[in-house]
Amino acid sequence: MSAANVLPRRRRALARARGAAHQAAASVLPRRGRTLAQARDTTDLGAITTRAPEASRADLLRLGIEPRGIDAIWRAVEAFFRTGFHPAISLCIRRHGEVILDRAIGHAEGTGPDDAPGAPRRLATPDTPYCLFSASKAITAVLIHHLDDQGLLHIDDRVADYLPEFACHGKETTTLRHVLTHRAGIPSIAGPEDVDRAALLLDWDQVVARLCAARPDWPPGRRLAYHAVTGGFILGEVVRRVTGKGIREVLAEQLLDPLGFAAMNYGLPPQQRARIARNAFTGRPAPFPFSRIVRRALGVPFREATRISNDPRWLEAVVPSGNICATANEASRFYQLLLNEGELDGVRVLDPRTVRRARTETAYLELDLTLGLPLRYGLGFMLGAPRLSLYGPGTPQAFGHMGFIENVTWADPQRQIAVALLNSGKPFLGAHLLRLRGVVAAIARHCPVVR
Repeated sequence: MSAANVLPRRRRALARARGAAHQAAASVLPRRGRTLAQARDTTDLGAITTRAPEASRADLLRLGIEPRGIDAIWRAVEAFFRTGFHPAISLCIRRHGEVILDRAIGHAEGTGPDDAPGAPRRLATPDTPYCLFSASKAITAVLIHHLDDQGLLHIDDRVADYLPEFACHGKETTTLRHVLTHRAGIPSIAGPEDVDRAALLLDWDQVVARLCAARPDWPPGRRLAYHAVTGGFILGEVVRRVTGKGIREVLAEQLLDPLGFAAMNYGLPPQQRARIARNAFTGRPAPFPFSRIVRRALGVPFREATRISNDPRWLEAVVPSGNICATANEASRFYQLLLNEGELDGVRVLDPRTVRRARTETAYLELDLTLGLPLRYGLGFMLGAPRLSLYGPGTPQAFGHMGFIENVTWADPQRQIAVALLNSGKPFLGAHLLRLRGVVAAIARHCPVVR
């Protein structure tokens, strides 16, 4: 038998083996497999991509952006989508205040791994809101700094000056600054393991009472440990005590309404909830010891956190550290406000020093004991860095925040860009992180530093 006849047979045998391997993998990981198939089998991504108005070619060149650079950024987003871990992705970028990219890809509902085959699909568009999760922290922090400038509170005051019941078990000297910088020593909500954590997270008074009664893990100011949920409730209760209003109302009155934001706030109004992108747990469960870290930080397992985020009660509740909902355009617009140091569309709502103070560095690549990573923090923001940066290489002046688990919102004064990258998939560690890195790197590369 000739080599020419043997070779095709071998190829056919290899193809059959690969097919069997793919079928076996699909049976072992059916949830992840369906998500991967939805992305990889869609060869015409244009059919599931929608765009809002963007800068023209001439305007891009005027803004110092090569049109092919925008194409390269979007190709990176498509590669991120093709990993299959995100049913929907939206990206909005402003340069010098002008929208240079505002697009969505995928489906806001109907293609998640838990959706039934043949479930109705709802296309994601630039008007689709997402939950920002922890990216909400930066917005809450800006409001706290704003109230400081108004003299309603002071960030170096003790929490107990506003919440007297907080002054116990060594927390007497904890300041608002400690809370803003994740150094308050209470990174998780204390309580028995059998407590219904989902119900607890949505019960404002009970969470505040538990935090006030909590014993800190270490003295305030001593250690850096990301407060995934707890800090926002403390800050929100302080806002309620000093203004007599809920933080949702104060955020709207002080910052959002004067600037004409449509719906960006904690949760969503009932009439807009049907538009939100449904979150999907994708990939594999967090392995030990990461599973313990996640549960400690969030108060619930990874999968349960995703389920809670789709609960209508989550959109009714106020969780200052984690449930602001917005479109990518709205989130980008908020960061444009910060790039402009408090003024947007001719309306000033913040003093320039408010933004400058919030960006002040408080930790330089210090090991975060909750996340297990070296990070730079400001007074409410995660800061960029020359190399190890959340916002791409060469972004030392960038500031913003990540959100569970791959939402990224930021501004970069050197490049004069305001960016929001939002998505609905909730995977844990995996190859998709490399594609996410590719997106932020492409944005840094193709939005050059302004000279």
